[in-house]
Amino acid sequence: MVMFLLSSRPSLVSRLLAISLCCTALGLAGGAALAQTAKAGAKTSATAGFDMDAFNNASDSPLLKSGSKGPAVARAQILMDRAWFSCGEIDGRYAANMQRMVKAFQTARGLKVTGTVTAETWKSLREDSAPLLATYTVTEKDTAGPFEKTPADMAERAKMKALVFESADEALAEKFHTSIAYLKQLNGGRKVDAGKDIVVPNVGSATAPVKAASIEIDKSQRVLYVLDAEKRPVAAFPISIGNEKNDPLPVGMMAIKNEVKNPGFTYNPKLLKNAPKDAQKVDVAPGPNNPVGSIWLGLTKPHWGIHGTSNPSNVGHSETNGCIHLTNWDAERLSTLVKAGFKVDVKL
Repeated sequence: MVMFLLSSRPSLVSRLLAISLCCTALGLAGGAALAQTAKAGAKTSATAGFDMDAFNNASDSPLLKSGSKGPAVARAQILMDRAWFSCGEIDGRYAANMQRMVKAFQTARGLKVTGTVTAETWKSLREDSAPLLATYTVTEKDTAGPFEKTPADMAERAKMKALVFESADEALAEKFHTSIAYLKQLNGGRKVDAGKDIVVPNVGSATAPVKAASIEIDKSQRVLYVLDAEKRPVAAFPISIGNEKNDPLPVGMMAIKNEVKNPGFTYNPKLLKNAPKDAQKVDVAPGPNNPVGSIWLGLTKPHWGIHGTSNPSNVGHSETNGCIHLTNWDAERLSTLVKAGFKVDVKL
């Protein structure tokens, strides 16, 4: 099993162990803040030639399936994100994560489970009638930085005072649960400047589930479910997990042990099977691009935890060297639902 040592900020007493090889945390503004600054349903488009009203007011219910792409897919992704059945990045593409999460949503809503967005699924999703896109005024804070490239070498990362965002584009994409490429597409590739309005997915109006009681992880589907007391799913997120040869996620019952916000990270090459021979043990400072994310949920099985990743586009598609990786915004949302003592049942 691959293991890393996780260290909290000086004010935190405990030092934890984490499992991860390639994971970076990116911050997320809370839904309330987004709701205050994103102007849902604004009539004036932030981008010349883009009709936000047409996107928001579309009422068609096309059958969406693997390989589908375009505005209808993005609309479904936003609605699913707000229902707490995340597809990962909102990007207008119907890939494996979306198929998995559509099945999860259909199961939770008592619909026919097809893995495709059917007319029945559209009807259930559209019980949420809030606008799907909004305009957001970029703030001075959004563009002030500091921004700095994250080195690939862990020793170089250890020299940084904080693992900051690489760009304002990255920070804003994380804030609105989308890919950098899709955010640019919505805005015609315009440069992000303070004081300017941009078009963003309206993800700030989602209401969190209130009956969370436990977690179930489906290894084969790479889905983390949040269940209520009757074992019914109230939320679900795509995940990446360790592969079966090197660091398989153990099947069976665990529990949430603790939570560390904005953790530091200790890289120990002796605990890695494929670390460079000359790699040294180093401590990496906290920050949005920290290797273990902005939230660490420790498990009762030693050295295992749930946290974010450096590449949200990889979640659900790539294998890790251990732990349970979510996009950073989903890891943060999960942390608002769970608490110490929550059972975590890992199933094949």
